[in-house]
Amino acid sequence: MNTMKLKMMYSFLNSDINIIEKKLEETIRTESLLLKHASMHTLQAGGKRIRPIFVLLAGKFGDYDINVLKNVAVALELIHMASLVHDDVIDDADFRRGQPTVKSKWDNKIAMYTGDFVFALALELMTNIKNPLAHKILADTMVEVTVGEIEQIKDKYRYDQKFRDYLRRIKRKTALLIASSCQLGAIAANVEEDLHKKLYKFGYYVGMSYQITDDILDFTATGEVLGKPAGSDLLHGNITAPVFFAMEDHAVREKIQQVHQGTQPLDIQNIISLIKHSGAIERSIELSDRYLDKALAILNELPDSKAKKSLHDIAKNIGKRKF
Repeated sequence: MNTMKLKMMYSFLNSDINIIEKKLEETIRTESLLLKHASMHTLQAGGKRIRPIFVLLAGKFGDYDINVLKNVAVALELIHMASLVHDDVIDDADFRRGQPTVKSKWDNKIAMYTGDFVFALALELMTNIKNPLAHKILADTMVEVTVGEIEQIKDKYRYDQKFRDYLRRIKRKTALLIASSCQLGAIAANVEEDLHKKLYKFGYYVGMSYQITDDILDFTATGEVLGKPAGSDLLHGNITAPVFFAMEDHAVREKIQQVHQGTQPLDIQNIISLIKHSGAIERSIELSDRYLDKALAILNELPDSKAKKSLHDIAKNIGKRKF
């Protein structure tokens, strides 16, 4: 993803994004040095801050107040960070974005407690938002994200799962948090119900497109770009859209089904090549594009503004990264 190009799409929010970065650092300060270092390590590993940006842009449709919205934006980024720390334990991942993970720098126990601590900080921040609906949406989202983490463990190397299992998994893993970012940003800015529900749907469709694109890039991008070996999802037993489509060919399916916990990254190269030549990548791109089109169609129903233009440009950028 071209991060510079992406940043240009919401450059009018720059001073508010700086406020969010400061608030993120401020929030994870704690008396426990170990928790502070582990949380800070996760924060400094970077990230595109997609969720806070969606919170702010959705807030532009109502009574925009950065002092209110920063609580929601930081809370959602913290929930995202916490889920990544937990994810790395589940996937036994040593690197993320080319940086050592909390679990590899410390250990699984420290990683799990760090994730829990960061989750708790998010809840504490949200107490600044008085609307009970915001708390219900956030609680429901966190329940679903956690169920998604459990399902991901259960579905590892389960080659007989259905395509709908995959769609439900990425909904919980990615789409719900982006959808909630849009909806909660709007609710915190006192937007009427019809509008915040539309923003939720927009975020959901963008999130689905975003994750499918990520799943494609796991096979088409280089290890340097990914910050982890290509084919890592399959190596860790995560069955994604390209794998599902490729497995429709019986011969390819037989090869894929041989991937297990002890498979070495080198052994997966041949399978990556088979998936790339099966038409599965093209079909996955079509699927991602269908979700993106749904997101853009919803956006057309919203009032015109600078924020709407930014949402349109960001959605296209994150849904159509270079394959």
